[in-house]
Amino acid sequence: MNYFAIVCLVWAGIGIATRILMMAYGERWNRWEMTHAYAVQRPRWVLVVAGVGIAFIAFTWYKVFTTDVPYSWIIATLVSLTSIKLSALLFQYDKFRTFASEILNDRHKKMKLTVSVALMSIVLLAMGFQLY
Repeated sequence: MNYFAIVCLVWAGIGIATRILMMAYGERWNRWEMTHAYAVQRPRWVLVVAGVGIAFIAFTWYKVFTTDVPYSWIIATLVSLTSIKLSALLFQYDKFRTFASEILNDRHKKMKLTVSVALMSIVLLAMGFQLY
């Protein structure tokens, strides 16, 4: 199994696991997310995760250019899109926290997010098993 397949499968696993936890814990998940994961004062983990995320994006593009894996640029592009969230967490944390709160507290928006992440996870699983 190559690097790109592993990225797809791990990313899909995280997406599926978090959706299951969100549904299983309901309001407790929302409280945990807003009081711990996205606390009022930006947690230190944000800087660590942002640094690791940027390194991960760079390493993924490095693998695109140094390995001969067809369509590797697709997963690299998807991984690069995570920099949008990383940028929001780093530079507009309060706005991101407000956005997260709105999503978690609006049943319809939360369902749209859940369905979107589930569909993305299915696509990533297919990519991991069929494309890479």
